[in-house]
Amino acid sequence: MKPAFPNDRYGYVPITRFTDFRWPNGARLALFVCLGIEDYTPDSGQTENLIAGTPAPDWVNRSWRDYGNRVGAFRLIDRLAEFGIRPAVLLNTAVYDTAPDLIAHARAAGAEMIGHGLTNSHSLAGMGPDEEAAYVGAVADRIEAEEGRRPGGWSSMWLAHTPTTLASLRGAGYRYLLDLHLDDRPVWLKAGDDRILALPYGLELNDSSTVIGRNASAADFEWMIVDAFDEMRAAAAHQPLVMSIVVHSFISGQPFRLRALTRALEHIAGAGDAVWLATPAEIAAVIEEDPRRAP
Repeated sequence: MKPAFPNDRYGYVPITRFTDFRWPNGARLALFVCLGIEDYTPDSGQTENLIAGTPAPDWVNRSWRDYGNRVGAFRLIDRLAEFGIRPAVLLNTAVYDTAPDLIAHARAAGAEMIGHGLTNSHSLAGMGPDEEAAYVGAVADRIEAEEGRRPGGWSSMWLAHTPTTLASLRGAGYRYLLDLHLDDRPVWLKAGDDRILALPYGLELNDSSTVIGRNASAADFEWMIVDAFDEMRAAAAHQPLVMSIVVHSFISGQPFRLRALTRALEHIAGAGDAVWLATPAEIAAVIEEDPRRAP
């Protein structure tokens, strides 16, 4: 019996079938870190909340989120830099207007700007094809105007898609997607008459889904990262793989979580050249150089 909603985006290629190569520093494991730098419309649309059910005007949750762009993101960027990590900033472009000093700090640290909507109170869900195409295009236009180059990567607000999202992204010039984790390797996805590269995105190594969504402690999150890294490093002994970690300015930027995250980063740094600390753009460039490297 055929499934009611067939998978028309990618085929089945098991981990045992792969093209062998090494990442540019000779390592088998590449790792990138995503940093969510977001803006929300108070009391309107979707929001990330620490305390549920707070009535409007909700200054409690608003202040918690604002801590990220006033304090947490600066400390996260600087801490990542201590380990040679340039973050992939999942950027709501409203932050260009609401926290320009933070954008300048991220830019100076060599961060890669990834399209992540205008604000995180928006969602692609429910948009028609024309509205969606205009929306993702407007995000790319703003980043290009501010950074001098068009973004290569996109990550959807709330990880929401429509049936036309991948085609809309390709039409706006995005080349790779940070939303899915179907494999430990980059994977080509069908995008209308074209294709887009899905880089492994940390759905669970993600402080939003794990710490806020499932009430994991800072220590839990630390050991999830450490154990995942050790397992991925072992699995990558004979084939190239990719690992990612996702943190947010107002979650892992909190001091007690930052301390636990730092211990995990120290563990990763102990691997030295056995891991390639890269940006999504650098990983995608290796695959684009020879598209057969990704299933």
